[in-house]
Amino acid sequence: MEKTRFAVVGAGHGGKAMAAHLALKGFPVKLYNRTLAKIMPIIKLKGIEIEGEITGFGKIDLASDNIAEIIKDTNVIMVCVPAFAHAAIAERCAPHLKDGQIVVLNPGRTCGALEFINILRERGNNSNITVAEAQTFIYASRGMGPASVKIFRIKQAIPVAAIPAVKTDEALDKINEAFPEFISGTSVIETSFNNIGAVFHPAITILNASRIESTMGNFQFYIEGVTPSVAKVLEAVDRERVEVAHMLRCKNVLTALDWLTMAYNVIEDNLFDGIHSNPGYYGIMAPKTTNIRYITEDVPMSLVPIAEFGRAFGVSTVATESLINLANIIFKVDFSKSGRNFTKLGLGGLSLDQIRDVFIDGIPKKK
Repeated sequence: MEKTRFAVVGAGHGGKAMAAHLALKGFPVKLYNRTLAKIMPIIKLKGIEIEGEITGFGKIDLASDNIAEIIKDTNVIMVCVPAFAHAAIAERCAPHLKDGQIVVLNPGRTCGALEFINILRERGNNSNITVAEAQTFIYASRGMGPASVKIFRIKQAIPVAAIPAVKTDEALDKINEAFPEFISGTSVIETSFNNIGAVFHPAITILNASRIESTMGNFQFYIEGVTPSVAKVLEAVDRERVEVAHMLRCKNVLTALDWLTMAYNVIEDNLFDGIHSNPGYYGIMAPKTTNIRYITEDVPMSLVPIAEFGRAFGVSTVATESLINLANIIFKVDFSKSGRNFTKLGLGGLSLDQIRDVFIDGIPKKK
């Protein structure tokens, strides 16, 4: 039986880890990066050195800045770029994706698969393509050099869901050949709204902006950055996220406390105690600047869609919108326009039931 042929899009920390690991497992792998200079060492070496939890050399069949060459004749395209680049990747892929191919966003953040599909349609690609998203990224990894990467940890039991939802198991049949760690999610509502980073990252960063800038991040991000008052804001953002998910009839949405229990075996009755009882957060230092993905990715790609759904469904998202407004002021941009709003998700003018249909079936049913 012929092995599944993979393409990896993005040669950052995560993309290099995934490409090298796939190659080490014996799968045919091609690697795309928009900047050729960044992957020239990989091209010259014809692969990527991998260390850490896994060691060895992953031979890459082709590394290129030509996305048409990378996508051609591949079964599964693993997109490993920041969520704010998903739209650009969808635009580049649109002319080349064919029937039967599977695109997986690693991870989708909030509504990544929905945005990707909408862009494919806008660009005239109506082929039978499955677009799926992972709830989180499979690796904790770091690039150690131009053609080397270290995998610190491989996560287990990562939900993946596709649009339409009935194609999830079919997509997993292919993906699980290489990654048994991926499991079936009920829908992209689950994978999108169980995005806990949306709760933690922007709020802690914005509410500690002065300390980050005055100390260049010389404090423990979670342990010192989450005071009782900050924790109350986190709890408010978390409640809003969960309420929006419930409106979409997501039965498997986790509260932040649920997630801390599941991921770290922390059992507390509030987020301040939960975060401070988690030994995994001790020693994690704050970023050196506020100009990081905790805001530039998590605000437009996670908080903005949550606020959009809240307004559409009549759910108060005052805490979430406050963080968006503060981020707009700090960065002098309008993340609500640049982020995943209803227009970019193709949801404008749809009813609540029709929006649920899009998440599950990919198209709204006529009412």
